[in-house]
Amino acid sequence: MELDSYRYIAIEGPIGVGKTSLARRLATLFDALPLLEQPAGNPFLESFYRDAERYAFQTQTFFLLQRIAQLQAPLDPSLSERRFVADFMLEKNMLFSQLTLPEAELQLYRQLHAQLRPQVRLPDLVIYLQAPPEVLLGRIARRGIGMEEAISSDYLQQLSDSYGNFFYHYEEAPVLTVNTEHLDPAHNDADLKVLLQHIEAMRGKRAFLNQGG
Repeated sequence: MELDSYRYIAIEGPIGVGKTSLARRLATLFDALPLLEQPAGNPFLESFYRDAERYAFQTQTFFLLQRIAQLQAPLDPSLSERRFVADFMLEKNMLFSQLTLPEAELQLYRQLHAQLRPQVRLPDLVIYLQAPPEVLLGRIARRGIGMEEAISSDYLQQLSDSYGNFFYHYEEAPVLTVNTEHLDPAHNDADLKVLLQHIEAMRGKRAFLNQGG
């Protein structure tokens, strides 16, 4: 399957929606270089889940610098022939920061983010994955990552709303919005085929994929 116009695909959505699993599968399918988040490398993350108010700024700043470094790859001349699939966008830093940082720290973080944002390129396509908070909570519980046990349904609802509002206004790259409540393209071959058909058929800036249960 040729996707020459989509050499850099970014997958986004709230915690537990299946970004990393789908990114790995698409990277294998397209012989692309996977750019995957590395939350285990953030020394503040576990403390953040225990005490968000105290550790939010350190957590988000580390993620910002880490993700900037990872997203240098699509601009590397030595990798100009490679395709890329990322399970994050740099903009997610602001979404999480707006939920967790007090106003003074948020203003400082916005300045830092704005200074660093031009160092990465825009994706050719964004796949925005959605699912209801109760579905996300179930998926998080099943994967059994200890530090995620403190994530609440209220937080997931706020995060999902933030993503929805962000992509409602987002115009910088084409966006395919996928409701994953009854669709699992990362693990189901038929669902993956449906997703690929929608990617191939995309015209313009917006497309939607929503399958009922």
